[in-house]
Amino acid sequence: MTGLLTLSNGQTFKGHWHGKSSAIQGEVVFFTGMTGYEEVLTDPSYKGQIIVFSYPLIGQYGIQSLYAQSDSIQVAGIIVAGLYDGPLSKDSIPLAEFAINHGIPILSGVDTRSVIQNVRESGTMQSQLIHTSLPELAWEPVQTYFFPATTTTDKIQTVGSGSAHIGLIDFHYKSSILNELLEFDCRVSIIPYATATETLDSLQLDGLLFSNGPGDPAALQHLFPTYRDWAERYPSFGICLGHQVLASAFGAKTTKLAYGHRGANHPVMNLQTKRVSMSSQNHSYVVEKNSLQDTPFSVLYENVNDGSVEGLVHDTLPLKTVQFHPEAAPGPTDHLELFHQFLAAAQQKESVKMHA
Repeated sequence: MTGLLTLSNGQTFKGHWHGKSSAIQGEVVFFTGMTGYEEVLTDPSYKGQIIVFSYPLIGQYGIQSLYAQSDSIQVAGIIVAGLYDGPLSKDSIPLAEFAINHGIPILSGVDTRSVIQNVRESGTMQSQLIHTSLPELAWEPVQTYFFPATTTTDKIQTVGSGSAHIGLIDFHYKSSILNELLEFDCRVSIIPYATATETLDSLQLDGLLFSNGPGDPAALQHLFPTYRDWAERYPSFGICLGHQVLASAFGAKTTKLAYGHRGANHPVMNLQTKRVSMSSQNHSYVVEKNSLQDTPFSVLYENVNDGSVEGLVHDTLPLKTVQFHPEAAPGPTDHLELFHQFLAAAQQKESVKMHA
């Protein structure tokens, strides 16, 4: 069966269709890592996007539920040059089977280098992934707003039994972030992002971790004053969208990159130590460096390739944020120290609370 990937700049790419005949539309993005496709496909930050994998062969070690970042595939469609269909370990299932079970189409045999070059030259754009038996869709704008318009009423869930009690502010978090906190022996309350302040305070938390998530941080601007209040009273750590939200809450601005940062090998520099390390990234939006002048933040990390802001530190509060993913799923483990630093600040608050 044949399918087509059509970009809004008019370019069309043909490939072999896997899955039920369908027609979908979504922002086309690309991931440069050689491994980690399991984590990418299930990462809520990719919600609704059509993902192009730059590595020539994808699916070579199958899918294991251990590495899933959520309960389902989050991307709208998958584009690969080569789809592996050989033998796998007994605890893995083929990528094609996994995608088909979730109703997500795969287009293989595509000239992914040319697709990615188009995205790099034209910038982020809308795309259509269509089985050739179906008509083209009416073109719609890129959708980046994935938050419900009303206040969420989901209940707070608490897991773990450690002494430090951390609130995970849930913007659609990756499970690896929660797992990392549990590895550090934390008790974690997963808190819907629109929870009332009185409810949050009643939990007697020691710190807050603002999670990753999809979409434009400006969609949450009505909650920025609330998040600033929280961060001024609790040791806080922001990751990816959480970084953008906290920066915005203190007066910074965000903007969309031409084609985003997505991969497991992005170099960042710690401006305090001048140390360069590798990071795992997945984001379209960044904090504007010039907008930080009237905020209490200093740039902590900077992207080596384009100089964009990759992390912030508050001048007086125990508050840090990073644009990349220190939990390393997928990616290097160069930044696990950031969890140590955050939890050290949270445990100091816990000690003060115990002796108050």
